[in-house]
Amino acid sequence: MIRACLSSLAALLLASPWALAAEGGKIRVLTTSSSYAPIVRYIGGDKVEVEYIVKGYQDPHIVRPKPSLAVDLAKTDLLIATGLDLEAWLPTLQDMSGNPAIMSGQKGYVSVAAGLKIAEKPTSLDRSEGDVHIFGNPHIHTSPLNGKVIAENITIGLKKVLPQHAALFEANLKKFDAEIDRRLFGEQLVKLLGGKTLCRLAEKGQLYAFLEKKKFKGKPLTDFLGGWMKKALPLRGKKIVTYHKNWTYFSQLFGIEVVGYMEPKPGIPPTPGHISSLIDRMRREKITVVLAANYFDIGKVERVTEMTGAKPVVVALSVDGQPEMKTFFDQFDIWLDALNAAFASSGS
Repeated sequence: MIRACLSSLAALLLASPWALAAEGGKIRVLTTSSSYAPIVRYIGGDKVEVEYIVKGYQDPHIVRPKPSLAVDLAKTDLLIATGLDLEAWLPTLQDMSGNPAIMSGQKGYVSVAAGLKIAEKPTSLDRSEGDVHIFGNPHIHTSPLNGKVIAENITIGLKKVLPQHAALFEANLKKFDAEIDRRLFGEQLVKLLGGKTLCRLAEKGQLYAFLEKKKFKGKPLTDFLGGWMKKALPLRGKKIVTYHKNWTYFSQLFGIEVVGYMEPKPGIPPTPGHISSLIDRMRREKITVVLAANYFDIGKVERVTEMTGAKPVVVALSVDGQPEMKTFFDQFDIWLDALNAAFASSGS
């Protein structure tokens, strides 16, 4: 069976996965996360055919390296991966594929985390601390600011494979960045201050303070704020519990304070003792919302919220993880709307 699989892979590779690129036709792009796929479509337009490996309702840490996935990789022109140790399963599939073009460091491989400021880098690599990510928190797609860097890295990869369409990809990247700016800050504020300035302030956690101090035509600049940052205003300073450390970049950008986790340590399932102490803390500190990705044990989330009176917010972590989450932009509307609704209904 192994020989037959390898023979099939070899036959696929003889067809040269770069043939379409050389002829100027569509290329086949495979992304690890479903949240990277719509960005590839946005930048690549009709020059790409895109599929993804990890569904939006699946745990990205855990993927079984099936031969069928290796076959998919064998036919891939461009592989888009996070580039950290979230996808520890990926190198096995790359090796199985026999496709040298998509190996790390090669023309057909893109690490979308390149150039990002990675949060929560560990000071030690003690396995007793749970599923420690040696390069830091890999859930980078949960911030629209990171989305800009992800899109830039994808654009670089597309230009390497299809250099004849570089101008198109650059133009689409510019449109993507402008759409992030508009959706994040609102059109009025972007026109006044520019997306680069606003992104820089938001990244440093200084946006709201800056807007409160500065005025335009006698009005504080907060009056001109729109988009996701305005939608997140009621969430600033709110305390929540999350199941896993999925939401670090999201919570940092929007000023939400994560005070505890259902997992006693990253990747370690909740234990009765830890849940008991978490419930005590939630009651003591009046924590009214628990946020969890929908691939976790929702029954445990519901038990904690029933015991504390908190509201469960269970959402997909990635695109296509729930029916209405179709684009990279949809994620932030859905997450912010769900949190605002939970806090409103909890009366906090």
